[in-house]
Amino acid sequence: MELITMQERESMGTPAKNTICLWYDGDAEEAARFYAKTFPDSSVDAVHRAPGDYPSGRQGDVLTVEFTVMGIPCLGLNGGPAFKHSEAFSFQVATADQAETDRYWNAIVGNGGQESACGWCKDRWGLCWQITPIALTKAITGPDRVAAKRAFEAMMEMKKIDIAAIEAALRG
Repeated sequence: MELITMQERESMGTPAKNTICLWYDGDAEEAARFYAKTFPDSSVDAVHRAPGDYPSGRQGDVLTVEFTVMGIPCLGLNGGPAFKHSEAFSFQVATADQAETDRYWNAIVGNGGQESACGWCKDRWGLCWQITPIALTKAITGPDRVAAKRAFEAMMEMKKIDIAAIEAALRG
């Protein structure tokens, strides 16, 4: 499956049917640039400036930013301080190994973000991320329900997921 950006799709006359719109308080472009440098298959596709004044900004301010996060088309809207991100929406990133898990976790948390529980963290803009090793998903959904429970209980004690600890819990 070939992935194309919103801008490429629109230039072909077929805008994305569904785009995730994320609300920011004036820093959508900064967030989009962070995501583009942090995650593969990510980019800042277009920056659009306001054609006139609006409640939380002025003509010429960045109003929206089209960006892609790991192949998912997004639109950052600089809507102002009225609404905040919450855990009700998160990006779940499947990681292949501990190094990839550590890299994404450390990038988000190390850039003004916050650790949370069970592989969740929040970036400096308040957007939630689940950095989820594939090994964890396989462990808690596997056919051995007793081992799955041990892995699940181990995960419940973690912030960043430790794959070795999950594998140890699986073995009992």
